[in-house]
Amino acid sequence: MYYGFDVGGTKIEFGAFNNQLERIATERVATPTDDYDLLISTISDLVKKYDRQFDCQGKIGLGLPGMENADDQTMLLVNIPAANGKPLRADLETKIGRRVKVENDANCFALSEAWDKSLKDEESVLGLILGTGFGGGIVHKGEVFSGRNHVAGEVGHMRLPLDAWLYLGENAPLLSCGCGKRGCQDNYLSGRGFELLYQHYYGDALKATQIINAYQSHDNNAVAHVERFMELLAICLANIFTVNDPHAVVLGGGLSNFEAIYEEMPKRVPKYLLPVARCPKIVKAQHGDSGGVRGAAFLNIK
Repeated sequence: MYYGFDVGGTKIEFGAFNNQLERIATERVATPTDDYDLLISTISDLVKKYDRQFDCQGKIGLGLPGMENADDQTMLLVNIPAANGKPLRADLETKIGRRVKVENDANCFALSEAWDKSLKDEESVLGLILGTGFGGGIVHKGEVFSGRNHVAGEVGHMRLPLDAWLYLGENAPLLSCGCGKRGCQDNYLSGRGFELLYQHYYGDALKATQIINAYQSHDNNAVAHVERFMELLAICLANIFTVNDPHAVVLGGGLSNFEAIYEEMPKRVPKYLLPVARCPKIVKAQHGDSGGVRGAAFLNIK
C-alpha cells in the first residue's frame, strides 16, 4: 500500500493507493501550521489509522511546498512556519517507525503525471506548473530527479533570459521575487505574472480569466497582451528545454487551462532551440488537484 500526503499551508490531503495505483482512500485535515508537534502527530495519526484499516504498513511519501536541505535535512517551508528549519522527515520516521520520503510538491506533480498511462513510456517528463507561481519537476525513468541540493526543476527562480528581456522592451518591469532576487521567471510566467504584466502595460488589475475572456472577444489590449505573453513563454521554455531536453512536457496550474498555449508553443518554441532540436510534445495535466498526493504516494515506487 502506498500512502501519499500533500501537505499545504491550509490543508493536508491524504491518499492511499493499492498496488495497481488505484486510489482507495482519501482524507483531508487542516494543517497545524504553527504547532510542530501537532503537525507530526496529525500525519502520524493518519498513518496509524490507515495501517489499521488496511492491516498493513503503508509506504509513506510527503509532498511539501518547499524542500529539504541536502546537508542537514532541515526543511525550507515558508508556508508552514512550524516546520521551517526542522528535521521533519527524521522526526516523522522516529514517530512512525519506518522510512518516509519527502519531495517538493512540484516534483510530486511531475511524478504523478509521468506515471499516467499517457506518459509512462516516456523516458523523461518535465512537469511545469503555471499557477500562482511558476515551478517544475523533472522525472527520469519513472523517478524524480531532485539534484544535489534538491532544487532541480526550480525553473521559477531562473532569471529571465536575455532574449526574453530584450523582447519585453525598454518599458519592461523588473519584478522582485520572494527569494530575494529580481527578474525571476516565477513573476512573469505564472498566472500571477500573466496578471502583473497586463496591469503593467495597460493599467488595469484584471484576473487571468478576465483577460482570457477579453482575448477571446478580440479585445485589442488583451490580444496584444496574449501575443506578448506567448512569445515570452516560448523564449523561456526554449531555454529550459535546451538545458533539460525532455521527451515530454506536462503543464499544470490554472493558466495551463488556456488552450491557446498548446496551439502556440509548438509553433513558437522551435525558433529559439538549437538547429538539431525539436520541440517536445506539450500536454495538459490529467490529474488536477490530486496530482500532489498521487505523486507523493508514488515516491516509493521503483
